[in-house]
Amino acid sequence: MTTEQKPRKDTQTYVLTKSDIDNTAETKHVHQFNEHAIRHTVSLSDIAGLTKFGLHLVRVEAGDETTTHHYHEESDEFIYVLSGELSLRYGDEQYQLTAGDFAAFPAHGAAHSMRNDSDADATYLMGGSRPDIDITLYPEIDRKMYKIHGKKEYVDLENLGEV
Repeated sequence: MTTEQKPRKDTQTYVLTKSDIDNTAETKHVHQFNEHAIRHTVSLSDIAGLTKFGLHLVRVEAGDETTTHHYHEESDEFIYVLSGELSLRYGDEQYQLTAGDFAAFPAHGAAHSMRNDSDADATYLMGGSRPDIDITLYPEIDRKMYKIHGKKEYVDLENLGEV
């Protein structure tokens, strides 16, 4: 473990108060393959310096989607709804999620995506593992995205060849 990888001994770095979080500006994320998927995010794990696990406080405005329908080959994900309502499309099923609901998305699981069909914002915690290498599949647009040590590249499946 290098010096940069060693956790700091100053534990204050790892404690975020409600005030710290409330005073952190959201980052607007528009999904790279879906202009209607817009999330406003505070990355709690990044602020606290976690590198192996991601945890994000996410707000989705009325009418917006969260992502392009997808699943990961290496990364487990989950969401826990804090407020509002979200329509979850998970595999071939539809679910209405409200505050207190939890959904897990294991690696190699069914494709999933959400939409805020209500007239108010929805907020949730989104978390998951951060493997150095991951492949995300987008079955409805026939695309694969590769993330290798933070760098992302994608290929349309029609252009993917066997070796």
